[in-house]
Amino acid sequence: MPRDIEVPPLLPEESRQIAALIDGLSTPGFGAALDAMLRRAAAFDLSGVFVFPYDARPLLLHDGYTRHVAPQAWAAYLGGAYLLDPFYVACNNRHPAGLWRMRELAPDDFFDTQFSTSREVHPCVSTQSGSLVEEVGFLVPLEGGVTATYSLMRVTGHLGFSDTELDNLRAYEPIVQAAIRASWRHAAERPVHAQAGRDDLMEEAFEKLCAERLTLQQRNIVRLILRGHSNGSIGQSMGISEGTVRIHRKNIYKRLAISSQAELFRIFIDHLNQHNLY
Repeated sequence: MPRDIEVPPLLPEESRQIAALIDGLSTPGFGAALDAMLRRAAAFDLSGVFVFPYDARPLLLHDGYTRHVAPQAWAAYLGGAYLLDPFYVACNNRHPAGLWRMRELAPDDFFDTQFSTSREVHPCVSTQSGSLVEEVGFLVPLEGGVTATYSLMRVTGHLGFSDTELDNLRAYEPIVQAAIRASWRHAAERPVHAQAGRDDLMEEAFEKLCAERLTLQQRNIVRLILRGHSNGSIGQSMGISEGTVRIHRKNIYKRLAISSQAELFRIFIDHLNQHNLY
């Protein structure tokens, strides 16, 4: 006869939280129920469920942080700065689903870029509580060929997520994946879903950055620089040597009459403004 398997009992509070999540799937309140459930696994300060369509502004299915964010930074993020976000890039490169630390997805020089530290364009570092300490996110493939990110964030004054906490969060991953997929299906009946098909041409505008002064190859290098790739990483991505990248970078800065990545980032922000992307 088969042996009995001891299964840990489902605690009443866990049962209530899962029931609340199911009840809220078709309402904007599903995210708050999802947060409440996951806080049993790990504490976090801010959260949000983003859908990242290619070439269109992100859609916010659950808003657990914009009330803490400077309006200018939020508008700038939606207006094009999100193109530099490692989670956006991962979603549109069909990165495997699962729970990831941002630093696992980000290019090697990402945390030295202006995007990761600028209060002007990055909502997570413009919170009233202070700068972002760490962001982790579940990548959730959805119907229609798009991917969502459920981001959990900690701000200054707290430690980053421990490996044990990530293991605890991963135990909830099947519920997280199913809940967000179900909410996305319900969102088809809400106005927010219609935005996913809007042709914003955000990537096209990014591709045209400095088009009048740079070659196509140089513009591709600029995009990788802005997204946080080192010269070595750019070389690997483009199949050229690191020394060739250095030469291209020197020529790019010369053509743009700049001398630093910070100045290149300012050109990017001005480009967003000129194209009325936010």
